[in-house]
Amino acid sequence: MNAAPGGRPEKVRAIGLLSGGLDSTLAARVLLEQGIEVIGLNYSTGFCMNDHRRAMARPDEDPKRMRNEGLRAGADLGILIEVLDAGEAYMKMVLNPRHGYGKRANPCIDCRIFMIHGAAEYMREHGGHFVFTGEVLGQRPMSQHMQALRLIEKECGIEGYLLRPLSAAHLPPSMPEQLGWVDRSRLLGISGRSRKDQMALSATWGIGDYPQPSGGCCYLADENFARRFHDKRLHANPDQIRREEMILLKVGRHFRLSAAVKIIVARDEGENQFLSRFDLPGWRFEALRCGSPITVVEGEPDDNLKILIASITARYSDRRTEPLVEVAARCDGREEVLVVPPVADQVLETYRI
Repeated sequence: MNAAPGGRPEKVRAIGLLSGGLDSTLAARVLLEQGIEVIGLNYSTGFCMNDHRRAMARPDEDPKRMRNEGLRAGADLGILIEVLDAGEAYMKMVLNPRHGYGKRANPCIDCRIFMIHGAAEYMREHGGHFVFTGEVLGQRPMSQHMQALRLIEKECGIEGYLLRPLSAAHLPPSMPEQLGWVDRSRLLGISGRSRKDQMALSATWGIGDYPQPSGGCCYLADENFARRFHDKRLHANPDQIRREEMILLKVGRHFRLSAAVKIIVARDEGENQFLSRFDLPGWRFEALRCGSPITVVEGEPDDNLKILIASITARYSDRRTEPLVEVAARCDGREEVLVVPPVADQVLETYRI
């Protein structure tokens, strides 16, 4: 880019992480107010609840709960949004985070490093000048205290060129500020967990359509998902867990029957169809002559466990009130029919994850 007098580029271009949440939206707007060109990056990680809701395509779902919030925010702000597939590298990071997990299964520090590192690469490839995020000092206990913010910037290899517009007044001046690309006096000094300042600012700018900040739309911060996630890591080598197995943690009821065998029982027709799209090895169970969930088996069950799996499948079928139910067990072209009573609820709960 050509530089204007004083060394400032004729057009300063900022590359930012834009989830579509209030903080990242406001960070982008703060820079737009200074005439800076903003490009937003929205990562597809495989753990977004809205993406999963779109995949399930339930007819009664609220359309707002299925949209891509990053694309929506980009449209509202009038800026370009690039959706990037985080891919297998992100999955490997989630399973083996260097800096550990938060309260659930959220590797927040490693996740932030991963995304900012990708934004830095995008900046270099597309003529950007710096990277920005919507991080707020002190808002999140794991990843947004001062030490974590410094660690993230250092490990991304972008020291000095990472700007946090919402909390800039509390942080050392970045290179974009020192070089005069960004007016530091027009950046903000928000800190802490309260969102009153952000909400007041959003009202001033007429930004009203944004998701509520209850862990965002990330499954890794969800309590139920986290139990299944840590159970998976406990009973398998993290380096050998496939992406499809991680996707299935979002679906159905999960039961751990032994160290080597786990089952997933669909909850409705939408989940039956979702499970049917996966060409997974192993056994599948289904009650006959009635509406029945598909039960997917991970691991090789012995005869006793097959009876238990059939009984659980019967419990969730439309024949759950009958004394005996025929259940088909299928694997690699083979089929067995087991006649079993539906399992008792008090027994069922001892296996639930």
